[in-house]
Amino acid sequence: MTTRTEYAHGEFCWADLAATDPAAAKRFYGSLFGWQCVDMPAGPGMTYTMCSLKNQHAAALYALDKERQSQGVPPHWLPYINVRNADASAKKASQGGGKVLNGPFDVLDVGRMAGIQDPTGAYFAIWEAKKHIGAGIIGEPGAMCWNELMTPNVDVAGRFYSTTFDWTTEPMGMGPAGTYTIFKAGTTQIGGMMARPPQMNEVPPHWLTYFAVADCDASAKKVGQLGGQVLRPPADIPNIGRFAVCRDGQGAAFAIFQPQTP
Repeated sequence: MTTRTEYAHGEFCWADLAATDPAAAKRFYGSLFGWQCVDMPAGPGMTYTMCSLKNQHAAALYALDKERQSQGVPPHWLPYINVRNADASAKKASQGGGKVLNGPFDVLDVGRMAGIQDPTGAYFAIWEAKKHIGAGIIGEPGAMCWNELMTPNVDVAGRFYSTTFDWTTEPMGMGPAGTYTIFKAGTTQIGGMMARPPQMNEVPPHWLTYFAVADCDASAKKVGQLGGQVLRPPADIPNIGRFAVCRDGQGAAFAIFQPQTP
């Protein structure tokens, strides 16, 4: 089991889901990934549901508030990047052309966070850990394993994340599919970036969170059976694994990934 007790600066450490129907989301992901969900009080009138796998926190979900729904904000997954200092990183993000949408603010006694939009329009959060370090399990079936940015401007996005989090970039040729950029925090591969293809111009820039699965095809089939939708059917990534892009029953997009066996 791949457990974590800490994350380095710049590593993705957490993801949570804003859902219009938290009860339905718990049923969907509980069945798909085997999560055990426990509701936790998170301030006046708010519940934050911790989703666990093998007795380790894997992700979370909560109710998307009515105000944001009225503004047209859809159900969505949001990835969190671990930082040494949330205030300093938020300032760096702003100076680099990003927008600090909320925060930095303390989340009870468990951490300090801010919501940010990069210069190309994609959303993410930063997390300065206190009592909650983030996911206690990663890379295992049912746990987060990767995050990927789709953006209309890879040059602007690449500069922003490199200057904000000290990430380095490593381009990979993908043949007709163009170039895929690997983001690294130190020597650790932590995420990827790809240019938004012309046929997807109506899709907003976004970070897509991947969850590991034991069988990509079986899990994709189960997504449909549970009321979700497979947006991109299972396909192979040569020498890496097999993936599919999905949407849950409320419309939140995520991906599943089955690593290639040695």
